[in-house]
Amino acid sequence: MGTEGARALLERAGRLTLQTGNLLNWGCLRKKCPATPGEEVRDCIQKTLIEWSSKIGQDRNQETLEVLECTVAQALEKINPEERDELKVSAKLFIVGSNSSSIRDAVDLACSALGVAQLDSVIIAPPPVEDGINLSLEYLQPYWKELENLVQNKKIVAIGTSDLDKTLLEQLYLWAQVKPSSNQVNLASCCVMPPDLTAFAKECDIQLLTHNDPKELLCEASFQEVLQESIQNVKANEWIPLWLLRYSVIVKSRGIIKSKGYIVQAKRNAS
Repeated sequence: MGTEGARALLERAGRLTLQTGNLLNWGCLRKKCPATPGEEVRDCIQKTLIEWSSKIGQDRNQETLEVLECTVAQALEKINPEERDELKVSAKLFIVGSNSSSIRDAVDLACSALGVAQLDSVIIAPPPVEDGINLSLEYLQPYWKELENLVQNKKIVAIGTSDLDKTLLEQLYLWAQVKPSSNQVNLASCCVMPPDLTAFAKECDIQLLTHNDPKELLCEASFQEVLQESIQNVKANEWIPLWLLRYSVIVKSRGIIKSKGYIVQAKRNAS
């Protein structure tokens, strides 16, 4: 009856927040190494939805929740306050179908999930632009301003970017009040760091990092597909992902990952 209960809740809710918890607590995920970041996201969302729906009883069928919390209780793990200074909490935020105002929601939810007052670093992936439009400083500005507000409010310590070339990174650096502390480069599209980018980053003390995330880590079609596979006969086409946040908690002295997880928020566009 769990799937029926989950379907009923999804048909009444306006928003869905999905949290995987610490993936290192998932035995089934530890055994399997996804080939790509995109496959990992799909696997995590699917397993969380299936586990969550299996725990829903018939007694919840009549309950209406505007914001539905989809989590796996045994995987949730807050940081021990006594260990906080020994840990680095970082996140990468992918805006999917929303705007800059959702950045605060994502950071607040990540802090709440981990039981911390602030994140040590947040990297934002360039939000998707329409076909035929190039990424520009003007397009990035509202997102960066939102991140700057969170730094000023002590919710984030450092903020960074992803996939900006030297020209755009320089434009952002010169305009920004809070300068980018890092810029991720996708080595799938560039085997060697561009010399002009390397020189500029060194001059401005910007750390260059590498990543292998696809341009779209979670697209609308992919999210709807995994929702349909996980909960049969649900009106998956009504659900649109707003953003995806991937976090990691690293032990500073040893460089090992203590915790890693995803938080996804979606909204329902009912016809």
